[in-house]
Amino acid sequence: MKFLFCPNCGNKLVDEHIDGRMRRVCHQCSYVHYKNPIPAAGVVLCRDGEILLVQRKYEPKKGHWSLPAGFVEYDEGPQMTAVRETREETGFEVDLKELFNVYGAGDDPRSHVVLVIYTAEITGGTLTPGDDAIDARFFPLTNLPGNIAFSSHRQAIERYITISVGAKHSLHDSS
Repeated sequence: MKFLFCPNCGNKLVDEHIDGRMRRVCHQCSYVHYKNPIPAAGVVLCRDGEILLVQRKYEPKKGHWSLPAGFVEYDEGPQMTAVRETREETGFEVDLKELFNVYGAGDDPRSHVVLVIYTAEITGGTLTPGDDAIDARFFPLTNLPGNIAFSSHRQAIERYITISVGAKHSLHDSS
């Protein structure tokens, strides 16, 4: 999306090189529109050698599988988002254990996303797909679906597999 008018004063924005990048600038009030990535957070949650995945109900990547994750709301930090999204998408209450990794990905058509992933442990709830999910279930690490929604999720799953069961299993081995 290309903004045409300044959100501060309503004057027309123009393209200008700033800090080595083309940016939208307002010459009236000096506003500069920075196209920043959107923060998201989620969890890698495993139980008995299986990983929890959510099947997406809506585009983008409708029908594909992903880790429980979502965008950080304005009044949240990534930890709160990871817990909230897990509850909303799976019905599980979780306790975050540790920061697993941070990924930057440009394959989400909505925006460039920076995804913060935590490991988590189930503390309550019942596995129930949320209103934005077709399904939510555990998959054996050796038999994962081939249609993982986003590269950042695929990278997190691959890293978890490498750490937990070794490099002999990968997403490329599954159907």
